[in-house]
Amino acid sequence: MSIEAQEGEDQWPYKRKDIDLSDNVKVIGWEHHAGGGIIYQIQVPVPNALRWVNAYALYTEGKGYTIIDPGMRTVEAEQAWAEVYHALDISGQRIEQIILTHYHPDHLGLAGWMQEQHRCPVYLSKVGYDHASRMWGKNRTMSTAMGELFTLHGAPVETLMQIYGHMESFVAQVTPLPAISWLEEGDQLFFAEGQWQAIETHGHAPGHMALWNAELGTLIAGDHVLPRITPNVSFLPDSDPEPLHSFMEGLDRLHQLPVTFAFPGHRYPFAHFHARIEYLLQHHEERLLSFMEELHLPTTAYALCASTFGVPPQLSVHEFRFAMGETLAHLIELRRRGLIQEREWDGVRQWQIL
Repeated sequence: MSIEAQEGEDQWPYKRKDIDLSDNVKVIGWEHHAGGGIIYQIQVPVPNALRWVNAYALYTEGKGYTIIDPGMRTVEAEQAWAEVYHALDISGQRIEQIILTHYHPDHLGLAGWMQEQHRCPVYLSKVGYDHASRMWGKNRTMSTAMGELFTLHGAPVETLMQIYGHMESFVAQVTPLPAISWLEEGDQLFFAEGQWQAIETHGHAPGHMALWNAELGTLIAGDHVLPRITPNVSFLPDSDPEPLHSFMEGLDRLHQLPVTFAFPGHRYPFAHFHARIEYLLQHHEERLLSFMEELHLPTTAYALCASTFGVPPQLSVHEFRFAMGETLAHLIELRRRGLIQEREWDGVRQWQIL
């Protein structure tokens, strides 16, 4: 199935070639006019409203494929990769390495499964691996801690079990967790006949890494900058204490790079990178202002979440987790700026403008 051309695509530094497979998976080859090999965008199915996540496969002559963010482990995703292996002759070559931009299950989930098949290293930041272990490892604690955090901020007590069950549902989709080689800020990686630099951008996920090819002006952006949706920025227990501040700092940092083309974790590659960053920064400033207008009286994060995004049953538990985390991230940023204060009343946290 061919995909419609996007506006301005004829001016892009990359030319696209659609590779027809089944309705379960789509593959698009992107080739830069200056060379550097083909970047294969693989739309791996995921069982949520996003429908698919981008994995990337890049070939290095004499070494094999580098796979970036292979996707969430489901039967459908495994079947999709079987088709991709055949179409790109990955089985006839080899997978040299797997690189994870961040630890979220729709990016990390298949890494351990793929590592067992190909005996290849998997690279992820140490902070990212620590969070993956706390969420889905044998001694995981995040399922309980997140429910307790939300009830502290006004969510009903039944939220504890809802969040616990929701978080536990991801365990099968990331098992087995891979053995990790550390990916650190500034690391230089060589694949697809080019040099890629790891750039750490916190906020959407602690330890998130983008991969920058200065020669081609190309960024593999992970989920830090997405072309159509706003990346979720959530406050988590025992994690980044100021995630929205970290996210906006990461946007400022990426804005300084002369990016001409970006490959995101969701939706399609895009050229309007700097304009998109400016939009995201403005979006969060506007959200902060709208929150201020709701805080003339003491208000819980849960109440603010309900009026801004909704809560169950209007939202699924999955959507509510993102909405509540995002609400807390914005409240914490307002507190960091000295604009609001937090207090505890009868065991529940409340927020109000100063």
